[in-house]
Amino acid sequence: MTLTDPERDRPSDLDESQIHNVLRNERRRRTIEALRENDGTFTVDELAEHIATLESDESPAPRKVRKSVYVSLHQTHLPKLDDLGIVEYDQQSKELRLTERAQEVEVYMEVVPENDVSWPVYYLGLGLLELLALAASSLDLFAVEAVSFRLFAWGFLVLFICSAAYHTYVGRDDKLWP
Repeated sequence: MTLTDPERDRPSDLDESQIHNVLRNERRRRTIEALRENDGTFTVDELAEHIATLESDESPAPRKVRKSVYVSLHQTHLPKLDDLGIVEYDQQSKELRLTERAQEVEVYMEVVPENDVSWPVYYLGLGLLELLALAASSLDLFAVEAVSFRLFAWGFLVLFICSAAYHTYVGRDDKLWP
């Protein structure tokens, strides 16, 4: 596909197995991440250099590594991403661009650092904590009975709203496009 070709006939959404197949390969993930960080465009040479540097932990990356990355990108990974409509890859000019369809894989690319808690786990924990507090209040356990039910409800509501506001603030730059 060239960068100026009209949109090909594709199903409107990628199914989960296609997305997982794309993201299963580290070079395809790094391609999407690099394009996101570079305003959605790259040449294959620039991308190969970037990925080779990440893989080799050397800057500039050794020529052998750059060549290996370039060949695998050009022959395998970029055509696959192009076929699925995640990137547009012009094999003649060696230019690629992230498409709007890449937004469909964004949700699957959340990276949670080691020893950190993902947002879904955080909200689950918050909900379970509130459930435990309400159960303790209902059963008159511990010192919970001394504090009114309304205070618990308001406290957890404020905690939930503050958490959601923080989550929104932190995630504002995680989108592919503004």
